[in-house]
Amino acid sequence: MTFADILESLGGMGRFQRLSVAFLALPLAMLASHNLLQNFTAGVPGHHCQQKAERCRRFVTTQWRLLDPNATRANDTKVDTEPCADGWTYDRSMFRSTIVSEWDLVCDSWTLRQMAQSIYMAGVLIGSLLIGGLSDRFGRKALIIWCYLQMGVAGACTAFAPNFTAYCVLRFLCGMAMSGISLNSVSLCMEWIPTKYRAIIGTINGYCYTTGQFILAGVAYAIPDWRWLQLAVSLPFFVFFLYSWLFVESARWLASSGKEKRAVKALKKAAWINGRKKEGEKLSVEVLKSSMQKELSSNKSSHSMADLVRTPGVRKISCGVSFVWFATSFAYYGLAMDLQNFGFNLYLTQLVFGAVDFPAKFISVMTITFVGRRFSQALSLILAGLCILANIFVPQDLNNLRMAFAVIGKGSLAASFNCAYIFSGELFPTVIRQSGMGLGGTMARVGSMIAPLVKMTGEFFSPLPLIIYGTAPIISGTVACFLPETRNVPLPETIEEVERR
Repeated sequence: MTFADILESLGGMGRFQRLSVAFLALPLAMLASHNLLQNFTAGVPGHHCQQKAERCRRFVTTQWRLLDPNATRANDTKVDTEPCADGWTYDRSMFRSTIVSEWDLVCDSWTLRQMAQSIYMAGVLIGSLLIGGLSDRFGRKALIIWCYLQMGVAGACTAFAPNFTAYCVLRFLCGMAMSGISLNSVSLCMEWIPTKYRAIIGTINGYCYTTGQFILAGVAYAIPDWRWLQLAVSLPFFVFFLYSWLFVESARWLASSGKEKRAVKALKKAAWINGRKKEGEKLSVEVLKSSMQKELSSNKSSHSMADLVRTPGVRKISCGVSFVWFATSFAYYGLAMDLQNFGFNLYLTQLVFGAVDFPAKFISVMTITFVGRRFSQALSLILAGLCILANIFVPQDLNNLRMAFAVIGKGSLAASFNCAYIFSGELFPTVIRQSGMGLGGTMARVGSMIAPLVKMTGEFFSPLPLIIYGTAPIISGTVACFLPETRNVPLPETIEEVERR
């Protein structure tokens, strides 16, 4: 009898599991609002110098001759210009206010806009490094409660940031909280549900994130002022913080951490909610220890990030997962954070980019469930890379075709994320699952931080960004082919179990 058998005897995918999944999934919808928020809060409106209709420079002296229709054309005469000394005039038709228009992040300061997004992603990176290990040591519940509160407070305070520096610091804290919420939500879901439902629940969580992209487009359209928009997407996290105190700690983590009494108490609570009170009463510490004897006897008192590379089996998994997460996030944010450059309405583009996730993730869950995790992961990455590379050969004036390839590529990357959350969680054993997911998250954020820098290479050779964005997923998809299949395989509890497999 395994831990999975205990869950089945206590109701399987019962009312307790369904409620847990539902309340953990709601905050995931709002994470998209923060990840992609700068498409709107940092939108670049049309602008020109206050005293001349040029974007970044003005004449040093007044050019009266331009009023004379018989005068020599301006481009035939060398005229001295200087930067816009008196500020800029912004087009308010789409954005009433953004951080770009408020703090003049244009022309010589245009890199600060990219830096703000990189700082947010740096927060997510640091969160992946810290929170993954902390939740393996202190539990999933404590960390997710704290992260909800941190996101609410930091997000709301960002709306009142007095300057660009304060804005970046607060966005960094939001990024850290985002990482903790996503990691612990996935782990709590996985560790409470039976094996056969993991792919379905993982996809439901993915659809919640997709729904969040629709929510962001709608809220951003309704609220064109960046401060009010920032506040609107942050306040819901205070609600999530309040009800998160009702979550039940992962019994898997409790048992694997030597807290068998608390694990039994958590399992009995789940059994009671599932209407299996009698079965729950039969459960005891002795029964739990007996069913998990091998796992508990070989469990270390503590684990660290070093366990991810200490043994050959886990080291191979860690390497493969790193490739998958890096390439998926690298290419995803290269596409998703550059919506203004597609030449279409920004809000409509956001909706289309969100809509493609529905069929993409539906197809991915079908292949995940009936074909396998490894096949789905490799296929989605390679297809995304091919679509990105295809745009190199599409002329710039064929906007619709370029948009179609980009949308298919983005959908494939969304499917890859869907696979990665499920696949990675099933590859790592319970005792270091959060650390393993934290490693994946770390590599994903490294990819998302590098993506804006790659765009700058287009100044030297215009197709180079697409070449890099397309090649990375293809290489990682090939690497994924060498990872072990986890379809219909019970979650491993210990490092030793992974090595035996």
